[in-house]
Amino acid sequence: MKKLIAIAMMMALVCSSTFAAKAKKAKKSSKASIKIAMVTDSGDITDQSFNQTTYQACKDYAEANGLEFQYYKPAGDSNADRVASIDAAYQDGYNVIVLPGYLFGEAIGKVAKDYDDAKFIGLDISEGDLGGIAVPANVFCAVYAEELPGFFAGYAAVKEGYRHLGFLGGMAVPAVVRYGYGFVQGANKAAEELKVADQVTIEYVYGGQFYGDQTITAAMDGWYKNRGVEVVFACGGAIWSSACEAASKVGGKVIGVDVDQTAQINSYADGMCVTSAMKGLSATVNAALSAIQAGNWADYSGKIANLGLVSGKDLSLNYVGLPTDTWTMKNYSVNDYKKLVADVYANKVTVSNAIDKAPAVTVKVNYYQNIK
Repeated sequence: MKKLIAIAMMMALVCSSTFAAKAKKAKKSSKASIKIAMVTDSGDITDQSFNQTTYQACKDYAEANGLEFQYYKPAGDSNADRVASIDAAYQDGYNVIVLPGYLFGEAIGKVAKDYDDAKFIGLDISEGDLGGIAVPANVFCAVYAEELPGFFAGYAAVKEGYRHLGFLGGMAVPAVVRYGYGFVQGANKAAEELKVADQVTIEYVYGGQFYGDQTITAAMDGWYKNRGVEVVFACGGAIWSSACEAASKVGGKVIGVDVDQTAQINSYADGMCVTSAMKGLSATVNAALSAIQAGNWADYSGKIANLGLVSGKDLSLNYVGLPTDTWTMKNYSVNDYKKLVADVYANKVTVSNAIDKAPAVTVKVNYYQNIK
């Protein structure tokens, strides 16, 4: 009898263990099975900017969650090349495809309807970039309030003590223009508070491309050497390299963009980087991928989200801002910056996102034609 009871208990334990294992497996499989791909735009994953940050965010998420990940680089800088890379990713079995940059707007319109069982995450892709089409249900796009980090950077530069500033944009696309006009507004706000508006000058130009070269470096040489520019906000892909090359010759300063570029800029000269006007690309990727994996795609489906400030207290929650971990400014403190963020969040300080005309300011702004 005891032997029968023991056998029965053992069978019960086996059944219980089997049930628990199945329940655990079922719970685990309740998360969507996804394979993540990322396609670069006109750059590469070593651009130390948009592509690299997106690549790293996707890679880190995949590794942390035991998911497959692969990136694809188009053969050339054309819409057909980008579509071909998306096609390749889909044919390889990747069902979540991350696309960084406005250049993918037209491509999304072409592929989303054909691959309706895949999901597409577009970073910095606006309604205009999509060509006016309705956002497909399998697409989520994020745009950013670039005027805000631009504003913060311009404000910080003047508060830190710089009086002759420069803005070097890549191409005059909406995102870059918002950065630039925000920068002008921020510098003007700080100058008016300090009552030095008559002492502040901003040189303003677009390079006509998203990379640096000898022609753009020469233009920056002229700003630093001949015009007396102290710091340049270099905004647009890898165009910052030309600003850094010119700044390194005269001890000039540079402000980074999109990500914290302190290490990259300071590689040209110690202390060259003043700050960086950042977008929360990694935070966006993590949020969207987490939603897909958790089965909450409905929160993102067919939407274009304009991401900016979501907190006036916790800076880590915001999708735009300045980096505080690498803060080196002496006259303008992190606490000063936190107060400004809180004021902007509470609408005590307003920043225009208009790009149809230059902001009305009291500081002097010299607007130039494109370098190219």
